[in-house]
Amino acid sequence: MAYLAHTIYPQFVGLIVGSVGWIFTMVTIGLIQWRVWVVDDVSIISSGLAWVGIWRVCFYSHVLVTSERGVLYCQKMDLSDSFVPMEITVAQVLMLVALVLGLLANASTLYGLRNVCFGWDKHSPIRLAFTAGGLLHLLSSLCSLVPLCLNLRAVLTNQNITFPGNFYMPPTPTQQYVGEAIGVGITAAALTVTSGVLFLCYRFPVRTPSRVGCSDGTDNLAYQSQENVE
Repeated sequence: MAYLAHTIYPQFVGLIVGSVGWIFTMVTIGLIQWRVWVVDDVSIISSGLAWVGIWRVCFYSHVLVTSERGVLYCQKMDLSDSFVPMEITVAQVLMLVALVLGLLANASTLYGLRNVCFGWDKHSPIRLAFTAGGLLHLLSSLCSLVPLCLNLRAVLTNQNITFPGNFYMPPTPTQQYVGEAIGVGITAAALTVTSGVLFLCYRFPVRTPSRVGCSDGTDNLAYQSQENVE
């Protein structure tokens, strides 16, 4: 089945795109710039800006640390915290699910590409690997888009969060902006969808059976007649 190797160029691109999308998903989880809050009181939040991620809330402060320079002050948010709003809780769960699904999708598609390149002679494992990988990529992108859209809506509607006192955050910002993390996450979801579609669109080439010799046996009869004459 070496002839199949030239048919998987789009799938090689799909593997690269899916891997980049998975890396972007991981970066999105770690970024704190999901929601950017603008606050009026700069007595503690020195820059007047605070970043609300899905795991941490951070801002620069000259008061909470003994330093002349602005130092980033952060507080963690866990699933068990009652003040965490629904969109952040959903993001904490679904973004991790998306990361796991993306990893499984890349592993499945890599297995399928390996079988094609090494001349695996059975279509079923290859087809199953590509189909499973494509579907897992699509599920991963869906798991990412749901929390991204929920947090985007929260920013556009300027929804508040009642933080505990040790967060030193006001319950309602003066303004909210969409952070870079949401843009990175949407890009990751788009790349993941592209990769999934490329793998689901793979089709095996159709080979026509080659004709070897004549099927009516006329050549053999002629040969036999020549032998009888001799």
